[in-house]
Amino acid sequence: MNFAGVSRAALLAGFLSAPVGAAVAQETGGDRDTVFILGRIENGITSSDGETINASSISEEQMRTFDRASVDEALDLIPGANASSTGGSRNEKLIFVRGFDRFQTTLSIDRVRVFLPADNRIDFARFLTADLAEVQVSKGYVSVLNGPGGVGGAVNLVTRKPSRAFEAELVATATADADLSQNGTTFSSLVGTRQDQFYVQLSGATTDRGSWSLSDDFNPIIPALENGGERGNSASKDWRVNLKAGWTPNATDEYAISYIKQSGEKNAPLHVSDNASTRYWTWPYWDIESIYFLSRTQLGENLKLSSRVYYNTFENLLSSFDNAAQNTQTLPRAFDSYYDDTAHGANVTLEARLSDANTLTGSLHYRSDEHNEQQDGFTRTPATGNPSVNAPYSEPWQGTEEKTYSFAVEDTQQLGDKLELVVGASYDWTDLTKATDVNVSVSGTTIANSAINFTPVNYPLRDMDGWNAQAALIWDAADNIKLHTSLSSRVRFPTLFERFSSRFGTAIPNPNVDPERATNFEVGGSIDFSPKIRLEGAVFYSNVQDALVQVPVVLAAPFGTVNQTRNAGKADYYGAELSLTAEVADWLDVGGNFTWIDRNYQRVSQITAVPGTTAPITGADPTNARFEPQGVPGVKAFFYANLNVLPNVTITPNIELASKRWTVTSSSAITPPRFYETGDYALFNLAVDWEISDNVSVLATVKNIADGNYTLVDGFPEEGRNFSLSLRLKN
Repeated sequence: MNFAGVSRAALLAGFLSAPVGAAVAQETGGDRDTVFILGRIENGITSSDGETINASSISEEQMRTFDRASVDEALDLIPGANASSTGGSRNEKLIFVRGFDRFQTTLSIDRVRVFLPADNRIDFARFLTADLAEVQVSKGYVSVLNGPGGVGGAVNLVTRKPSRAFEAELVATATADADLSQNGTTFSSLVGTRQDQFYVQLSGATTDRGSWSLSDDFNPIIPALENGGERGNSASKDWRVNLKAGWTPNATDEYAISYIKQSGEKNAPLHVSDNASTRYWTWPYWDIESIYFLSRTQLGENLKLSSRVYYNTFENLLSSFDNAAQNTQTLPRAFDSYYDDTAHGANVTLEARLSDANTLTGSLHYRSDEHNEQQDGFTRTPATGNPSVNAPYSEPWQGTEEKTYSFAVEDTQQLGDKLELVVGASYDWTDLTKATDVNVSVSGTTIANSAINFTPVNYPLRDMDGWNAQAALIWDAADNIKLHTSLSSRVRFPTLFERFSSRFGTAIPNPNVDPERATNFEVGGSIDFSPKIRLEGAVFYSNVQDALVQVPVVLAAPFGTVNQTRNAGKADYYGAELSLTAEVADWLDVGGNFTWIDRNYQRVSQITAVPGTTAPITGADPTNARFEPQGVPGVKAFFYANLNVLPNVTITPNIELASKRWTVTSSSAITPPRFYETGDYALFNLAVDWEISDNVSVLATVKNIADGNYTLVDGFPEEGRNFSLSLRLKN
């Protein structure tokens, strides 16, 4: 790549810092500006000069160089954030920000919240990075102006916009396993124009992964479930298209309308050693669609208005089969589960500069979510109990409707030339107007006279509310030193899934569960030892009250161990982040980041009585197994070096390190869950970028060079050595 006038260290600094400055790593040179600025959001602590103190960002160049094809992989580059997997039948990709999971960390696209009304179980692997300009991540302190949720962090995916009169780009990537057998392709492209007062762009990305392969060191435990080599049921397909048009009538105002459609199709690999609870699940479609309007209007010299209006849909089909071949559906475990969700909303933000030293901002958020679901399945008839004699059924549609509101105020006050105070408060509340379900039962004594009955269930309609408050101090201690401290306390309302879902018979609903609250405290800073060396870091502490936890509940036979969401007490998260970037020579720059985190919960043990009674259950788990928070390594690090071996060739070796993390085994009627630690690894990676000309470049990468066999979650080993080769053409 041609980095005239800008170092690779500067481009990579964006993701290596805990608190990142105002500069956004992006394509630089001439009039290039490919970040859709209207879609950016100041998630964290924002000073009067526009600098976001406790947030990090990852540019499109960084995601390309380090071969981060999906958002979960990209976030692994950031200190304080990590990716993991759910395991189990879903095996979805997760993110954690300073220990907070996908329920506690919001996701947005161009400032528009992505929220799945029923359960918000977002699979981050479905969100491609190939056509993104930037991924923003806020940690701990999320501005109350951002709306409800986000007790532990916020992620915002920023799309691209054109930067010249005519702009076009095409990127084609092929992936391969350890023996160089091709197993997938990715294409991304854009075409657009930017004129004096308007711009238009069409962009998109598509990926087709036929499979991925395990390490050669993997030893099959139950070959029928997984025999090594190509990971069974690991295929996936995703595509996304984005059309946007914008009007810029003057230097301050901008109005844009965007349409995004993304569609996913995925399978689910099986647990490599759990034959008893194996379920054969696949998702024929996992689709999100959104149309939204964004605006920024300068109403006067000291008054600015921003707005968002959006309409989102989410459609999903989960199919369960009788067998591993996924070609028959006749048994009670077989079904087709449909989700059909819609959401619409709006929010406005008014910023008033009251004086040279004081800025007051207010925002109002509204969102309406409607969830609809229906299931086709099979239930055993009472005549013989023969598992091969089952009656098909089709449930009526059922669902929920809920509205969410938030009003927030934030004030930024300069206390002098070097000190600045930011304070904010908000009030969030919900209005649950509908929450229905269906119970399925069979009546009759013979197959001939048996009937399937649907009994409507109406859950209690309980509304929720909560206050949020936060404050931060920013101190320019010296020309090259900036320090900050912050305190933020926010609530998160439980999802409908946490309140009402029986999870295919594996859980007990709990309509009375309360919101959880997280209070985050942070001290951090940055120091520039020279224009070429920068050190940044932070220490943080989070206290979670009324923590929402899946608690094992031991029921009488034949049910065994199930789960229930409960406010299980409190949790304490401690941690520290450190990052360094340094330009050692004209041909070499290096950098890295380090994260330490420890999460402690009050003892959460299995419940050994039916909820609502005091009678103990005979045969309850004698080990009184302790709950452990899962998915986050105690220590995580990332290091890289950029070697400009030739004027147009850059070699980037890098290494990812992570210690063990907690996971849990499957449970059954006779086997309670068991927590243990797994997942430590060291991954050596390499990227070679060859800028053939200003318009053509080739990037080759290899990840997990040593072909290490490692596991993040019980029973689900990760990918072995893999390669990619990418060709980019641009005007």
